[in-house]
Amino acid sequence: MMADDHEKDLQRFLKNVDEITNLIQEMNSNDPVTQQKAVLETEKKLQLMVEEQEEDGCRTTLNKTTISPPQAPENADEMNPDAFLACVEKDAQERAKRRRENRILADALKEKGNEAFAKGDYETAILHYSKGLEKLKDMQVLYTNRAQAYIKLGDYQKALVDCDWALKCDDKCTKAYFHMGKAHLALKNYSVSRECYQKILEINPKLQSQVKEYLNQVDLQEKVDLQEKEALESLDSGKNTAMATKNLLETLSKPGQTPLFYAGGIEILTEMMKDCTERTLFRTHGGFSIISDNEVIQRCFSTTGKDAAEEIVCVAVLKLWQAVCSENEENQRLLVTHTDIARLLPSLLASRVLVTQQQSLALLLQITQTENGWNLVISHFDLTRLLEALLSFLDFSDKKANTAIGLLTDLALEERFQVWFQANLPGVLPALTGVLKREPKITSPSALCQCIAMMSDLSADPAAREHMLTHDEFGDACLSLLVSCEEDMDLFREVAYTLLGLIMNLSIQAPFVSEVWAMKVSRKCLSLLSSKDGGILTRAAGVLSRTLSSSLKIVEESLRAGIVKKMIKFLKTGGQTASRYAIKTLAICTNSCHEAREEVVRLDKNLSILIKLLTSEDEVVVGNAALCLGNCMEVPNATSSLLKTDLVKVLLKLAGGDSQKSAVQLNAGIALGKLCTADSRFTVQLRELHGLEILNSTVKYIK
Repeated sequence: MMADDHEKDLQRFLKNVDEITNLIQEMNSNDPVTQQKAVLETEKKLQLMVEEQEEDGCRTTLNKTTISPPQAPENADEMNPDAFLACVEKDAQERAKRRRENRILADALKEKGNEAFAKGDYETAILHYSKGLEKLKDMQVLYTNRAQAYIKLGDYQKALVDCDWALKCDDKCTKAYFHMGKAHLALKNYSVSRECYQKILEINPKLQSQVKEYLNQVDLQEKVDLQEKEALESLDSGKNTAMATKNLLETLSKPGQTPLFYAGGIEILTEMMKDCTERTLFRTHGGFSIISDNEVIQRCFSTTGKDAAEEIVCVAVLKLWQAVCSENEENQRLLVTHTDIARLLPSLLASRVLVTQQQSLALLLQITQTENGWNLVISHFDLTRLLEALLSFLDFSDKKANTAIGLLTDLALEERFQVWFQANLPGVLPALTGVLKREPKITSPSALCQCIAMMSDLSADPAAREHMLTHDEFGDACLSLLVSCEEDMDLFREVAYTLLGLIMNLSIQAPFVSEVWAMKVSRKCLSLLSSKDGGILTRAAGVLSRTLSSSLKIVEESLRAGIVKKMIKFLKTGGQTASRYAIKTLAICTNSCHEAREEVVRLDKNLSILIKLLTSEDEVVVGNAALCLGNCMEVPNATSSLLKTDLVKVLLKLAGGDSQKSAVQLNAGIALGKLCTADSRFTVQLRELHGLEILNSTVKYIK
């Protein structure tokens, strides 16, 4: 029985604690009414606990703090209830007022702390954040900001304490978990650091890419620690190669030697970098600083005025960097961030010395083999200079040019590069325009195709297209290259095909396409419609389907060039993509010119080709076919041969269907209305199918 009583007491105690905790939270509310109720309920709860203890004969004395209004009279027990409530309300309002005042002061101190933090004055920042917390102890952002400042000063334990307090204020504070993860990483508590970052993902799954990057940092740092531990053990054991690495680095640190002295030492050192231990010892014994800070070696990296010996040193260092960075991501990080490689490498890639270019490209390829390597390049390199340097390889042999442009293409797939590209496109456009101005006969065709395809992919962004089109030289360069390719289509077929894809993308941006440029491009594509190559034909038709709408003059010129006949032929023999371009082109032409409608009716007997397209699974094709049919209904006697067909039924089904594209219903309804207008016998068929109700919503669009 005694045990049961203790259990009941415990449960009752825990229940009271929970209730009072909730009441305290309500007392801290900014709402005065909630505060008043909480004060009264707390008084009742405390009194009830005392009475229960007295009834149970409990010997424990409760140190009860009475919650009462300030300046309450001594005969509070006899106070009128309304007066008591008014007094409590006044007290609550005063507390709320003080809290608002403290919030303003705390916010001001937070801003002062942020200003100091931005200047790198972390001690002052901490002082301001601490004063802010004196004003408002539950202001979560002050804890996370102070934790960040502590991390900057290397005081990781204090940072962790602040993160704990931030989580007490808000248990879903991702910033607190981020700083905790960073502090634990610095303390080499790798598993705990991972747990902190994983917690961020649980709270906000949208931060997956950021969390992935944080976890990669933990993995890399843990790997670095293991490498350095093994390297130290190897050095302590007196292993020959380990000692030789250390001794050779000491030799290379001697200043004032001849370039060939350093070249010889660097070549020996490169040969020694066979495994992870030697590469790690190179790092831990200041290898990067010894090489990069040496004045003689620095001169050897000058882009101009180097003699043969200095060129040898330059190439030797590039080979050494490749050796020490092989399968060692920490060395790659130090190379890019510690030395001048981010500034030097683009210049070396553009060197006139073949072997220097080769080794520079090899080093860049090595760095970019991993996701972290790509991030390093994007974060630390001058991407404009890098892009220009890689484009310079277009003049080399296919293998070398393909390697460099392939690297650039991979770079363009990185999201962070795309963000940079869009922001810096005006400055990059001259280099891209220069590519299009190259003479294809002296340029690697396959590398040129890769480069144009990259531009085409980047032009998928509307802002990028606008910049490209408003840069007149870019559009003119596209056209000039297309002309050059047409002169020897057998040799430059792939270049022309890829270039037409870029031009097709550019032509989407109708408001920015100049009529003059659209006219020139249309003329060139009209001539390409005589090609026997299916791919070229299809893309030329694709360009025309987008440029014809720029001007009635272009449509009229295209009609004289026989475009209707060629598009009808496409519809008879072409594939799905070609048919899509052909019917759109016919829709534009018949929408603009009566001559085009007459020619379609003449060439497509009984309009059977257009009617067949109405059953396509491609809604774009169906919508344009319906539009074209509606246009052709305006040709006298065009409908006479259609009475025995089920055209009314087909159009009615489309007009009242559930197509995802509203243009299908609209164009089908218009075509049906024009059909009935042209011949009243179709109206009879429509009534028999109870179709007037369906047409009611679309007939208003008939012009």
